[in-house]
Amino acid sequence: MEKLTFTSPVFGPIHSRRLGSSLGINLMPASRKVCNFNCIYCECGWNPDPLQPKKKEESLMPGRETVALALEKKLRMLAKEGKSPDAITFSGNGEPTLHPDFSGIVQDTMVLKNKWSPGTKVCVLSNSANLDKKGVMEGLMMADLRIMKIDSAIEKTLRIINNPTAGYSLQRTVSLLKRFGGDFTLQTMFLTGSIDGKVVDNTTGQELEAWFVLVDELKPRQVMVYTLDRQTPAPGLKKCPAEKLDSIARVLKDKGIDVIVAG
Repeated sequence: MEKLTFTSPVFGPIHSRRLGSSLGINLMPASRKVCNFNCIYCECGWNPDPLQPKKKEESLMPGRETVALALEKKLRMLAKEGKSPDAITFSGNGEPTLHPDFSGIVQDTMVLKNKWSPGTKVCVLSNSANLDKKGVMEGLMMADLRIMKIDSAIEKTLRIINNPTAGYSLQRTVSLLKRFGGDFTLQTMFLTGSIDGKVVDNTTGQELEAWFVLVDELKPRQVMVYTLDRQTPAPGLKKCPAEKLDSIARVLKDKGIDVIVAG
């Protein structure tokens, strides 16, 4: 597959199915994926093998000042053109909360967007796996939107889809997500297919029953349900049909939950 990785700490604006016109912030090394998940559908491809030691990876990440300078340059340019992105989104080549200065960079981003583009929302796309890491919760709470991923309420399925690193616990993650008091967006990728001879399908009745219970437990103010849009590193995956996504959304709407569907 053709990997979608970024060479600059600030990129775009690009069109996002879920967020509109989005200016991206990549806190990972240029053209190199760094993530504590190895999702079978990731647009950045598989994690590098072998992984670099943590200190080595962190040394390759852009510094706080570098990110701030690049962001202000881009926002100033857009302002001169009379343009304002809908969102500034932390995404890029992996998991943004792995950056050792994550909270400081979010703080700088909020200051710069208020200066140059006050109508823009600052969003963080996260796999929810680092909520117990120092500074992560603080940084997430500074952002306008926290978009937190859980792709299955059944840990066995989640491990097939997301391949989290050692030490991950779905139960622990759910417990930490509750600290937001519902002030976040829950994001779930729905898909079917197979990988390494194992069937993967988080759209079955059993999966959805468990997932709806999880939604009731977390009480997020918004839910994003979406499916594949690009080529995946695992070749045997299929999109969730639009009708299925719509049926999932209807159940959520009946519960009074705001839903975004991206098929």
